[in-house]
Amino acid sequence: MHSLGGDVKDLALAENGKRKIEWANQQMPVLQLIRKRFIKEQPLKGMRLSACLHVTSETANLGITLRDGGAEVVLCASNPLSTQDEVAACLVKDYNIPTFAIKGEDNATYYSHLGAALENKPQITMDDGADLVTTLLTKRLDLVPNVIGGTEETTTGVIRLRAMAKDGTLKYPVIAVNDALTKHLFDNRYGTGQSTIDGILRATNLLLAGLKLVVAGYGWCGRGIAMRAKGLGSDVIVTEVSPVRALEAVMDGFRVMTMPEAAKIGDIFVTATGNKSVLGAEHFEKMKDGAVLCNSGHFNVEIDIPALERLATSRKPARPFVDEYGMKDGRRLYLLGEGRLINLASAEGHPAAVMDMSFANQALASEYLVKHGSELMPQVYPVPEPIDRQIAKLKLESMGILVDKLSPEQEHYLASWSEGTT
Repeated sequence: MHSLGGDVKDLALAENGKRKIEWANQQMPVLQLIRKRFIKEQPLKGMRLSACLHVTSETANLGITLRDGGAEVVLCASNPLSTQDEVAACLVKDYNIPTFAIKGEDNATYYSHLGAALENKPQITMDDGADLVTTLLTKRLDLVPNVIGGTEETTTGVIRLRAMAKDGTLKYPVIAVNDALTKHLFDNRYGTGQSTIDGILRATNLLLAGLKLVVAGYGWCGRGIAMRAKGLGSDVIVTEVSPVRALEAVMDGFRVMTMPEAAKIGDIFVTATGNKSVLGAEHFEKMKDGAVLCNSGHFNVEIDIPALERLATSRKPARPFVDEYGMKDGRRLYLLGEGRLINLASAEGHPAAVMDMSFANQALASEYLVKHGSELMPQVYPVPEPIDRQIAKLKLESMGILVDKLSPEQEHYLASWSEGTT
């Protein structure tokens, strides 16, 4: 189905999509509260908003919240393998949100969908990986005068945007939603940790207990993956380039070594660095027969797939989302999900309860840009601390948890310097 209203696989899937969206909504109480206020106050009224995100049931609830806040929302996929086709169909059919996303779309279709989202002439861009803003700034500079600002969901995108800002390419302010405490401390650690393991298990049905699982990168995503794999009984090995993070991994109880060392002994390799060629030819040549390779970083460049294809003498599907690469010495290496985000390629991404906080940040950051975007320079900005604190407070309240408050005496003590040892 292809029209001005979107490009989705099949509108007949919409009923299943609606059930998924409603199920996720039950687990997103913070976004529910924001949506109720947005319906009443219409803070995004008349704003054209183009979003390039993983098209999942959680994202659908964000899109509906933005629409109900008055925005004219157009959505496209931020990864060719992450779309839930039934959700995309439902957004078009039942919620009148133009959506351009088909699971498994080729590169040409992916970029045509980015172009379609930009035809909305956005005043706000919302990105997961910075492909939308990059396309706008390289191919549609005519749209820049319309743009008030943008938001970015993921570590990889923030890295790209900071590089753009440094060399003067960034033409409008972008809020780094990824860097909000209520995003990266929770989404990256607990969301990525659980959903990455979920993706590996769905693709392979391997027993993780007793296997050596190598995590490349000990940022918040790597921490979460290592923690969850350890909980399932894996012998977790961490590789890092940062001495500080490597030291932290050691003190968290993990073995730390270089990737050339780990390549010889690992059973499962998971990349989560935001960099390219973390697993390359020198590592593939050392890996044992049956080693499993997967990626949990945003782009499919962390595993050097062209190098793997050059070394392999054969390639064939072993299971859905599992490709077997035969080496000339008889070893077999297994690549999951074409090297794309394994938690979305073979599973359903993060649980709705953790995306609740991430997407609450997106919604409130968009509202902030409408109010303050004209005051900001073309740089990357943090989510304002009051928004971060408000989201944490709402999340706790939704769980029935209250926290203490400082007394006036305590507030005075913290704000003064005169009291010391008595």
